[in-house]
Amino acid sequence: MNKLVFFLGPGGAGKTSLAKAVATRRKAVVLDMDILLRPASDVIMTLHGLDPTDRDSAEYKQLCRDLGYRITMDAALDNLPLGTDILVVGPFTKEAEDPGWIESELARIGYTLQDVEVKVVLVKLANEALYRQRIIDRQSPLDDWKLEHWDQFRLALGSRTVAWPLPPAHITVIDNSNPDMSAAAAAVEHFMDA
Repeated sequence: MNKLVFFLGPGGAGKTSLAKAVATRRKAVVLDMDILLRPASDVIMTLHGLDPTDRDSAEYKQLCRDLGYRITMDAALDNLPLGTDILVVGPFTKEAEDPGWIESELARIGYTLQDVEVKVVLVKLANEALYRQRIIDRQSPLDDWKLEHWDQFRLALGSRTVAWPLPPAHITVIDNSNPDMSAAAAAVEHFMDA
């Protein structure tokens, strides 16, 4: 059965790096919302006279956020019939809180939760200082807002829940604090196959 695995978590948790580490261990497609949206969001923000590297402001969320999730999920849904695992990376904050969201997305291509094995990896780090250090270390202009508004951004670092109607065994929390991701990738792979 096809696996659609979501890697959810705040900025700096290492969602993309972990998903890529898992993908090197098995046949899987990695769809990272930040990568898929970047060309469009750069243009949209520039056309509105805004900073094209902004990924956190209210203006960015109003203009680009939903488009990013639509692009990402369209790519995931388009690849599901190919029979490979699909690893989807992004915060999916609002979507994870909506109990009907995943079923609605699958219905767009005539699938149900009985046709696709949906799993969720909640990626976290051990403490706030580690998030901040990882964000600083990656030296991305896309993180400037996070660092300049740390007191506001840090509110997103708390624990997450997923309201989708999935069996409890289809949701796991992975601590991605160790710079050597091999153990975390192995844990995710075991979770995917369980």
